[in-house]
Amino acid sequence: MENPVGVSLRSWVFILFALSFPALSGADEQWQERADWAGVLADAGVSGTVVVLDERTQSHWVSNEARAQTRFTPASTFKVPHLLFALDAGIVRDEFEVFPWDGTRRNIEAWNQDQDLRSSMRKSVVWVYQLFARQLGEERERGYLQHIGYGNAEPSGGVDRFWLDGGLRISAHEQVDFLRRLYRNDLPFQEAHQRLVKDLMIVGADRDWILRAKTGWGEVEGQGLGWWVGWVEWREGAVFFALNIDMPKGSADAPKREAVGRAVLRTIGALPQ
Repeated sequence: MENPVGVSLRSWVFILFALSFPALSGADEQWQERADWAGVLADAGVSGTVVVLDERTQSHWVSNEARAQTRFTPASTFKVPHLLFALDAGIVRDEFEVFPWDGTRRNIEAWNQDQDLRSSMRKSVVWVYQLFARQLGEERERGYLQHIGYGNAEPSGGVDRFWLDGGLRISAHEQVDFLRRLYRNDLPFQEAHQRLVKDLMIVGADRDWILRAKTGWGEVEGQGLGWWVGWVEWREGAVFFALNIDMPKGSADAPKREAVGRAVLRTIGALPQ
C-alpha cells in the first residue's frame, strides 16, 4: 500500500494505534469547571474557552466545556505541526535556511523581508508556511494530518488556506492532546525535529520555568477568532493550555489572547505574578 505522506511504515502503525486508544483528554478524565476563569474572560470583554492540564497536580480545568469540545480553525497555531510536516518531508533543511521575500508587500511590515524558521515562527509569517503547503500538496497534507490525528484532519478549501479559513478544524481539548505528545517527543517524527520545533516555540523563560506557546488569528463566518496554546515547563511538571476567544474588534482584541491566558495561568501559579 502506498504511504500517503512518503514516510516509513511507522506511519501506518501509529494510525492504527491512534484509532485503538482514546485521546489523552478523553471522557475518562474529569474536567473541573472554573467559574473564576469565566470572570477573567468577562473582564477582558471577550467570549471564549480555556483548557488547562496541570501535570504538577494532575488537575484538569476548563472554562466553558461545551466550547472546549467545539472545533474551530486552528489559524497560525497550525504552524507548529505544519513545520514538523515540512521538516519530515525534507522541504526544510534546518533552522538556518533562509526563505527569500518575494517582494509582495503585506499588511504586516515584519513579513516584508527574508525569513528563517525562527523569525517566521516568532512573527507568525503566513507566506513562509504557504510555501511549505504548496510544496507538500493537499494529498500529503491530508496524510500527515491523519498520521497525527490532528482535529478533523481536513485540508480542503485551498492548499495554502485550509488552516486559515478552509476546512481544517480543531478543538481546545485536541490542541492540548497534541501539545502533550509534542512535549514528550511522542509524535511520529524524528526527535530532533520535535526538539527544534519546541525550541522555536519559546516565548519566555526564567531560572525555574520555560514558556512555549503560539498564537493564532483566524476567521469563522466573518468573525475573528483568536488562539493561544502551549505549555509552561516546571521542575514539578508541565502545565498545558489552550484558549480561544471571539475577536469581534479584530486587531483591538488580538492582545487579549495572551493577556487572558497569562492571567489564567497566574491563578494556578503556572506563571509568576
